[in-house]
Amino acid sequence: MNDHLEKLLRDTLAKFNSETGTIHRLNEPAQLLHLVAQAGLPPQLLDVVKTIPVGKGIAGETVLKNRPVTICNLQTDTSGVAQPGAKQTGVGGAVCVPVRLNGKIIGTFGVGTRREHEYSAAEIDALQDIANSIADSLKS
Repeated sequence: MNDHLEKLLRDTLAKFNSETGTIHRLNEPAQLLHLVAQAGLPPQLLDVVKTIPVGKGIAGETVLKNRPVTICNLQTDTSGVAQPGAKQTGVGGAVCVPVRLNGKIIGTFGVGTRREHEYSAAEIDALQDIANSIADSLKS
């Protein structure tokens, strides 16, 4: 794991009053997201989020749709976006934004909170700015 990115993630969680966060790097040829930093995830979930196929789960949907994906309450979500294992996080509200370098997605940046929470456009924009700021750290 990357210490610099984990610190940034912890600082972001404090700013967003959230408890969990992940940063994934995209391996485009394989269409897989690889975990490079996390904060607050239960140990049993690390294997589940270590590698995520594009199109699966919140992070995978973010890459597939090339836009932020939000869920107000992961525990009661029925959209099919959140994977069954995601409920194990205890997260309510979650948002994931693409990390882009020169307009191209190279990863994802996600945060979640235990309470039900609808992330506002301002919060999503702020998270997107943070995600864009780490693009250089994520490039392969």
